[in-house]
Amino acid sequence: MEKTQTTKKKKSTVYPVVFMFVLTAILTAILAFLNEKTKPIIQEKQALETQQKVLSVFDIEPEDPSDENIKKTFEENVVAKDYSESERELFALVQDGKEVAFAIPVEGPGLWGPIEGYVGISGDFKKLTGIEFTEQQETPGLGGRITEDEYKEQYRGLEIDGRSEGSYVANKPASDGNIDAISGATQTSSFTVDLVNEGLDKFLKKVDK
Repeated sequence: MEKTQTTKKKKSTVYPVVFMFVLTAILTAILAFLNEKTKPIIQEKQALETQQKVLSVFDIEPEDPSDENIKKTFEENVVAKDYSESERELFALVQDGKEVAFAIPVEGPGLWGPIEGYVGISGDFKKLTGIEFTEQQETPGLGGRITEDEYKEQYRGLEIDGRSEGSYVANKPASDGNIDAISGATQTSSFTVDLVNEGLDKFLKKVDK
């Protein structure tokens, strides 16, 4: 009698364990399959997003915002270049066979996570052409406002010629300030100008001005 009860207990314990193991294996296989199937689509979307942001850095806004036209506009105007200072590529705006501006990858810590993006600089290295962010985890409505046009437009056409090395952009009200910090997000504002300055400094030290 006791053996029968013990056997029943073992069976009642083994069955759910085996069931959960099999179910987990099946779900894992399904997720792996879906991941492999959707990976090219995700990569294509990410590449398209980067192309759109790089065009914005160069102040190029296609009238037709379709994916096909963004890709076409990018391929007609921009070339990717190897850049040893970052795992990401550097992009050049080419007009009449000349590189007239560059989109420099910038990255650094934010308040809640990494901030990554591109800052544009003219071919004569005298002014910025724009800025875009590809990754940020700052607080919505506060630090996250670095992605808003009101903040980003401050970098459009900003003169940096004659600025101190490593201090091309600075938050106001510093004596050399040329960027309005985001109200209520002092730390994010500081992190942003720091990563921009670091990215610009690395680039300008590598080019022959």
